[in-house]
Amino acid sequence: MSNTMSKDGIFSLLLTPFNEDRTIDYKAYEEYCDWQVQQGVGHLFASCGSSEMAQLNEEERLSLARLAVKHKGGTTVVATGNLEPSWDAQVEEVKRMSDTGVDGLVLVTKGYGNDEERFYSYITDLLKHTNLPVFLYEYPGYPNNKISGRVYGRLVKTGRIYGIKDTTCTIEGIKDKIDNKGDSVIHQANMSYLFESFKLGARGVMATPTTCGGAFFVRFWDAFNSGDMKLAEQRYHEIILLDNAMEGGFCATAKQLCNLQGAKMNWFTRGNHDLSAQKLNQLKAFHNWCVSNELMK
Repeated sequence: MSNTMSKDGIFSLLLTPFNEDRTIDYKAYEEYCDWQVQQGVGHLFASCGSSEMAQLNEEERLSLARLAVKHKGGTTVVATGNLEPSWDAQVEEVKRMSDTGVDGLVLVTKGYGNDEERFYSYITDLLKHTNLPVFLYEYPGYPNNKISGRVYGRLVKTGRIYGIKDTTCTIEGIKDKIDNKGDSVIHQANMSYLFESFKLGARGVMATPTTCGGAFFVRFWDAFNSGDMKLAEQRYHEIILLDNAMEGGFCATAKQLCNLQGAKMNWFTRGNHDLSAQKLNQLKAFHNWCVSNELMK
């Protein structure tokens, strides 16, 4: 860990390339990390939902985090650290992930969103086992994943929480977090409300389209922070087009869009995705349009 961990900015979610037998293609992953850095983003998020982390074992997640650190360039790297099923295993995972060299740790809400006291105790107990900056993640892989702004605000007051990846996907839920954020940052995962949430006070992105379009978000970020709201809205519309193009088979669709841009990887996943000839042609047409409009290479 050498680069300074900031709370805001664009966190590009990292995909996991697979070989045909669904083993991890580590060479493609390393080249993909380099490509992500070249998109101009400030942060890389290894071991996340878009990494198919629920289908990876702990050793694979740790290996991917270490490689992201190795190839991070001027960015910082965060990774999820509490996926194992038992408490003791989660404590050990937090320690091991903290030792990979990542700059920050991400803790998922683990299904405790409907019990504020239990969730508060759960997170504060895990915080005792790492000295790294921590972000929370309302990971939809667990039920009851969404937390209230009230308990989020209580956790921010511990001084350990840098931000949260909000997945409420409602403007009311987003605003509830923003109203209780203190000096932390609310990171958007939902593209429908990206522009509106930034106007309300969100200042970060952790979203699936960053897997293959980090530069789209850098352009939006730059325009918004310059105060040019007309240009920011145009950049937001471009992100919506990217988000729509990825539908119908994420994260295979994102892998194919990376491949078309020169970050070579198969679109294979450990899920049930199967890109049809029609979908592949649609992605090619979208990529060609982006190239002609200087949005992709």
